[in-house]
Amino acid sequence: MNSLKEFLSNFLKNKGHHVFLSFLIAKICGFLGSIVIIRLLPENEYGILSIVMSVYAIFLPFSGLGSNQILLRYGSISQNENKQRLSSYLFYKGLFYEILLVLIFIVFSLFYENKYDSIFIIFLFCGIRLMGFYLSNHIQTYYRITGKNNVFANVNNAINIGGFIILLVFTYFWKFYGYLIAMSIIPYLSLFWLKKAMFSAKNSQPVDKKEMWRFGIFTAATSVISETLFSLDVILLGILMNENAVANYKVAILLPSNIPFLVISFMQSDYPLLSKNYRNKAFLVSYIRNYYKIFIPICFGIFVFFYFFKDFLLTFFFGANYVENSNLMMILLLGFTFGMLSRNLFGNLLPAVGKIEVNTWISALSLLLLCIVSYFAVASFGVVGMGISLAGMLVWEGLAYMFFFRNYLNKLS
Repeated sequence: MNSLKEFLSNFLKNKGHHVFLSFLIAKICGFLGSIVIIRLLPENEYGILSIVMSVYAIFLPFSGLGSNQILLRYGSISQNENKQRLSSYLFYKGLFYEILLVLIFIVFSLFYENKYDSIFIIFLFCGIRLMGFYLSNHIQTYYRITGKNNVFANVNNAINIGGFIILLVFTYFWKFYGYLIAMSIIPYLSLFWLKKAMFSAKNSQPVDKKEMWRFGIFTAATSVISETLFSLDVILLGILMNENAVANYKVAILLPSNIPFLVISFMQSDYPLLSKNYRNKAFLVSYIRNYYKIFIPICFGIFVFFYFFKDFLLTFFFGANYVENSNLMMILLLGFTFGMLSRNLFGNLLPAVGKIEVNTWISALSLLLLCIVSYFAVASFGVVGMGISLAGMLVWEGLAYMFFFRNYLNKLS
C-alpha cells in the first residue's frame, strides 16, 4: 500500500465509501438539526438544552461500559462463528450496564434542579435517548464486523435522515417539547435492522473476558474523558457566566467541531483493517503517509476558506446576531484542523493497535489541564478564553498521541 492510488483502491474495496458517506450524511443532518434548534428555540431554552446535552455527551461514551467498542475490535479479528457468540454475550452484558448508566444519568439532574426550571424532564428524555443509542450502536457495530459496511450505512442513514425529518416536524409544531420527544425516539429507528443472530448465539461466553473488558473500560474511560473535554467548556461557561454565553460559544464551535468528521469517518471505515495489521510496521507507516497526502491539503483549504468567509458563514447559518463570534470560531478552527492531522489520526491508531491505555492517561491529563487553564482564561477573557484553552488542549493531545505512537512503531521489527 505504498501508493496513494492503492490506498484509495483498498478503501473502496472495503466499502469504506459507504461508511464515509453515511458519516457525511450524519454530520449534515446533525448540523442542520442544530440550525433548526438555534432558529426555532429562544436563546435561553437553547442554552439550558446545551447544558443538559453536554452532560449527556459525558455519559454517552460509557454506553454499555464500552461493549460496542469491544465488539468492534475483537469482533473484527474473530472468526465468523465467534463473531455471533461475542455479539450475543456483549449485547446482554452491555444492556445491563446501560440500564445502570441511564439511572445514574437521570439522578445527575438533581445537581441542576435548583438553578434551571423543568431540567428533570430534559434529563428524562435524554435518558430515553441514551438507551436507544446503545441499541442502535450495537446493531451498527454488528454489521461492521461482519463486513456489511453497506448495511451499516443504510442503518445510519435511516437514523439520521429519518431522524432529521422527525426532528424538524416535531420542533416546528411543538417547539421545545417537540424537540425532546423527537430526539428521544430517533435512535430506535435502528430496531428495524435488529437480527436474532445478534443476541441469540449459544455458548456465548468468551474465553478472554478479562482482557476484553479491560479494553472496553479503558475505551469507555478514554471516550468519556475526551467527550468531557468538549463538554467541560460549556459546563464551565454555564457556571461562570450564563446561558447566553453558552449559546454564543456553541454557535462559534459548531462549524469547527463538525469538520473532523472527514477524518473520523475515513478512519472508522478502516478500523477493522488497522486492527488486523497492528503488528505490520510497513502497513502502518504507509497508511500514515498516504493519510497525510490526502488530509494536509484538505485542512489547509478549509482554514483558508473559513478565514475569508467567516463572517458570511456565521450570518448565513445562524443570523447576524452571532457574527461577533468570528474570531472565536477561527481560534477553535485552528485547534480542530491541527487535531485532524495529529489527535484524530494517532488517537485512532493507538486503540487499533491495542494501546488504548495511552489515550486514557493523555486524555485525563488534558482534562485536568483544561480545568485549570480555562478557569483562569474565562475569568480574564470570557468566551474567547475558553476557545483559546480548548484549542491549546487539542494541539497538546495531538502531539502527545503522535509521540507515543512513534514509540510503538520503533519497537516493531
